[in-house]
Amino acid sequence: MEISLPTLSIGALIVAITTYFLAYRRSRNIANKAGGVHMLHSLPVHYAMRSALWCAIPAAIVLILWITLHDKLILHYIITENFSHLAQEVRNFEILNNIKNAINNEAIYQISNPDIQLAAAQYNEIKKETLTTTSFYSFALIITLSIISLIQINPKLQARNKIESFVKFVLATSSTLAIFTTLGIVLSVLIEAVRFFQSVAFFDFIFGLEWSPQIAIREGQVGSTGAFGAVPLFVGTALISLIAMIVAVPIGLMTAIYLSEYASRKMRSIVKPLLEILAGIPTVVYGFFAAITVAPTIRSFGESYGLDVASESALAAGLVMGIMIIPFVSSISDDVINAVPQSLRDGSYSLGATQSETIKQVIVPAALPGIVGGVLLAISRAIGETMIVVMAAGLAANNTFNPLEAVTTVTVQIVTLLVGDQEFDSPKTLAAFALGLTLFVITLILNVIALRVVRKYREQYE
Repeated sequence: MEISLPTLSIGALIVAITTYFLAYRRSRNIANKAGGVHMLHSLPVHYAMRSALWCAIPAAIVLILWITLHDKLILHYIITENFSHLAQEVRNFEILNNIKNAINNEAIYQISNPDIQLAAAQYNEIKKETLTTTSFYSFALIITLSIISLIQINPKLQARNKIESFVKFVLATSSTLAIFTTLGIVLSVLIEAVRFFQSVAFFDFIFGLEWSPQIAIREGQVGSTGAFGAVPLFVGTALISLIAMIVAVPIGLMTAIYLSEYASRKMRSIVKPLLEILAGIPTVVYGFFAAITVAPTIRSFGESYGLDVASESALAAGLVMGIMIIPFVSSISDDVINAVPQSLRDGSYSLGATQSETIKQVIVPAALPGIVGGVLLAISRAIGETMIVVMAAGLAANNTFNPLEAVTTVTVQIVTLLVGDQEFDSPKTLAAFALGLTLFVITLILNVIALRVVRKYREQYE
């Protein structure tokens, strides 16, 4: 019988679940004989979880190793044992890719080279044999560990401690993985950005007023010079984000105050879910709305007053982006305002303050750290938005603060530079990493400012 990887996974899961219930039942029986659950070191659920993990963890390790290594090991065995005359050619990835394509039943590779066809056939045969063998030994190991874990159950077994240690290990591993992932992202961007600054002066990039990255990416291509002044991109990003914040922050904050302080429970239960639906709408939908409805409306309205409004403008993108990020401000601000202790409200009312005075003088200042956090989250969301800007603001790198003209942002240019036939030795492509590094630094500065504000007001109200 042919065994597949999903069958092996489901079988291991069934064994682990069965072991869980058997261990739970056995621990209950031992507790009844000993005089009750309080006679055990741990709860029955802890014994059950320990036994199940004894089965699940080895099975997971086997599956991960199989998925990761089997392809490379089998191909290496086929080449070194049966196709030594191709060993030199295999160093060129073309031969190896041809074998993989033949394995996937692409006829062009099977017909062109009989060695490739034979290698593909042997690969499939060896894969079936090794999977069957791996499955047999895996099930034998899992069942053996299941029996051992059931036998080890006794009143003195510190199952709870072992489960807690495992959970701590998982949490520490997850934290470490997140940290190293962040470091990897930063280093990858930093290394490529350094390569870019070897070709383009740092101050020319930061303070340059013209953005035209038309460097040739292959010999003989037209357009061998370009300008990499990023100021127009920073200006466009700041302009659109500012417009979005002007829309989102007042509306979002006032909505949060109304829902938490004035609205009835019935009204709150209806309005808040409807408002948070805005956060689930895809950004491309907002982009279509901005390009098809908002931008033409703004242009028609401006022309009626004699204003020259571009068909794609920063105002259209900023307005729609502001509508999109209202839930980020309102939802977080609402939760923070509700977390303000009722004693502060009662103290204010006892001194004769009105509800509006209490909100302005007590509640909002007490909730200010959380509100600042929500606003900064909204700013980060606005800075990183791409689709709305592409569809409503355009790609023109204009160095202007006029919201009626077309502009572009840093994220849009990153996407533009990395799309299509690019070569990563070209300053044109490497400029995307320099822009990404700049965005990272800006976000870091915003976070530092937010932490300072939160720390200042937290000390005041704790």
